[in-house]
Amino acid sequence: MIVGKVVGSVVSTRKSEKLIGSKFMIVEPVQCMASGQGQLVAIDIIGAGIGEYVLVAQGSAARIGCGVDSAPVDAAIVGIIDDASDIL
Repeated sequence: MIVGKVVGSVVSTRKSEKLIGSKFMIVEPVQCMASGQGQLVAIDIIGAGIGEYVLVAQGSAARIGCGVDSAPVDAAIVGIIDDASDIL
């Protein structure tokens, strides 16, 4: 799991049927957790907004964590961070 900041959103009108109704956000990992990784697109199941710091699950944990076990999901926002002062 990584911590990142939501920096934008993605609109996709044509997508897998298993993703219909899903919201997608662009997340930039915080510098100390980036490990060379750039921005990523994550499915948002909790209603995060641009500018918020979030917890992002990746891989199979992302699919399981957002209840879409058979959908093509590689990253999911699973929490909004209340206080990120220790990691910034």
